[in-house]
Amino acid sequence: MMTPRENVLSLFRRMGCETMPTDFSMCPSLKAAFCEKTNCPPDEIGQRYGSPFGYVQDLSIEPQDENRFMRYYAERGLKPGTHIDAWGVAHEPGSEAAMHMTRMVNPLRDAQSVEELMEYPYPVLIPDDGRQRAQVESIHAKGLAAMGSMQCTIWETAWYMRSMEGLMMDMMDDGDMASAILDKVTENACTRASSFARAGCDLIFLGDDIGMQRTPMMSMELYRQWLKPRLAQVIRAARAEKPDVIILYHSCGYVLPFIDDLIEVGVDVLNPVQPECMDFKEVFERFGGRISFLGAIGTQTTMPFGTPEQVRQRVEEVLTIAGDKGGLLAAPTHLLEPEVPVENVLAYIDACRRFKG
Repeated sequence: MMTPRENVLSLFRRMGCETMPTDFSMCPSLKAAFCEKTNCPPDEIGQRYGSPFGYVQDLSIEPQDENRFMRYYAERGLKPGTHIDAWGVAHEPGSEAAMHMTRMVNPLRDAQSVEELMEYPYPVLIPDDGRQRAQVESIHAKGLAAMGSMQCTIWETAWYMRSMEGLMMDMMDDGDMASAILDKVTENACTRASSFARAGCDLIFLGDDIGMQRTPMMSMELYRQWLKPRLAQVIRAARAEKPDVIILYHSCGYVLPFIDDLIEVGVDVLNPVQPECMDFKEVFERFGGRISFLGAIGTQTTMPFGTPEQVRQRVEEVLTIAGDKGGLLAAPTHLLEPEVPVENVLAYIDACRRFKG
């Protein structure tokens, strides 16, 4: 009998699995409704309902006064309740129910020179003192796979500061400014990825949204010039510490043109294969022998608007496509929002438990 860790690592290595794991997250209001219906404490959801992952905390950041960023907002003003993150990006409050929906205000939007970008107070990482290794060992003792998560790895972190329009203009017109901010972010990401791998993490979750609903977010030329080599650098940094670490990569949207490039730089698992944007059968037939997948259950369609039976059918459909060797952890493609019925979450869990291949 495999442990959850052994089972999911075998699945992602396309060597089959004994049971189908689950992986899902819920917004606060849906989580409260789920816990009320199932009588399950919030901190036991993963353990009780089949998640194979335990999460290792990221590196800490040297404490600094949040006010150091306020000069970047002096002329714009911020709404009450705004949170400024470690990169100085202001997040104005959005829906309490959805939680992750905020309006971002970009501190470096108006920067005009490389000097302005270089003098910005980027976060300073504190080297790990053994805390991450201890967390990995604790996770492994429970039979779970240790995951280090660093989504918004390069592109998103950089444009959150600079603004998407500003960074794209830099990439097209001002190579020095694009290099300045992207290199700063990549250096940070390499340090974090190395630390996760050195601590013994089984998997590292990277990602940047590079797809829109029907098209890539940028040309392949821009991607290959600016983002692909930096992602490769981050993956190399991790594998220099742990050659067999499994690399997951997240991008919502239509990413079909990027998949060969992601495989080339060392991505092992693609998330989420959003069915509203791409056909999983087509993606699996083209790439399934070279990369594995996490997702394929639509959070724009099936999970909120399907019946429980339709949820079960979709789970069985995509797992049947993946076949005996696996390579797919069927999961909702994003955070489950308030409109998702609890019954559909339970149907998803039930379908994973019942699937026999």
